[in-house]
Amino acid sequence: MPASTDIAPRPGYPAQLLTVAGRALTQLVRSPSHSRRAEAARKLARHSLWLSAAGAALVIVLMVAFDQTEIQLMPARGTPSLWPIAILTDFGKDEYVLSVLGIVLVSVALVAAGLRGTRRTLLLGLGTRLQYLFLSVALSVFVAEILKYLIGRGRPFVGGKANPFNFVPLEGTGAYASLPSGHAVTAFALAFAVSALWPRLRVFMFTYAIVILLTRLVLLAHHPSDVVAGALVGMVGAMAVRYWFAARRLSFAIRADGTIVPLPGPVPGRLKRVARGASAP
Repeated sequence: MPASTDIAPRPGYPAQLLTVAGRALTQLVRSPSHSRRAEAARKLARHSLWLSAAGAALVIVLMVAFDQTEIQLMPARGTPSLWPIAILTDFGKDEYVLSVLGIVLVSVALVAAGLRGTRRTLLLGLGTRLQYLFLSVALSVFVAEILKYLIGRGRPFVGGKANPFNFVPLEGTGAYASLPSGHAVTAFALAFAVSALWPRLRVFMFTYAIVILLTRLVLLAHHPSDVVAGALVGMVGAMAVRYWFAARRLSFAIRADGTIVPLPGPVPGRLKRVARGASAP
């Protein structure tokens, strides 16, 4: 008779993939467990309130005093020499950014499902960070789309005039979807999220976001107040998602004063400890 064994066979790849995907969803909806989440929530509320108040005041000032002047200084829409700007601006398009993040996130899950031990743990940690980036952009864009529909601000020169007060609420077309700027929302949500995880990239990421913001003005896709509002929505959205992750001990830690800081990635000396509660992508 063949010798019996007590070692259970390793689950196949489909089962491993389902496990990874299940953990990815479970970790996001589990109850918050961080003991300092109340302090972090209060700090988030204060910062969001002050940022929103300052941003709203700046939007109003720009709308009244600067929007009309700025769009009249820009080259005509469709000017042939603007084609490099038209290409550059697509790096802030929400569909493209979310598609890239989604593809990378799925790829990490597919690869991690076929690994074990240290290599899987490292990929799972990276996957959690990718989740944060994706959800920061996705939530911000979702909120922005609702605001666009409710506000219904006309884009520059819609209606034939440089009228910064051309509003048709609930109109629902692209011509009246100027406030806030979707590209600015995406670029600043991504810039804040990446900087929150990897602070050394802060200058690079916010330079990228500002460049995207400027392309929207040069192309006459938005007024200055639109891009400022978009930057505000993007950053507040990413801040809210960061709190959600920190409260569940995912990728972030909370200090005694409520400050949220990034957790370091797993290193060899801690991998066994991390593996016990590894986060899935």
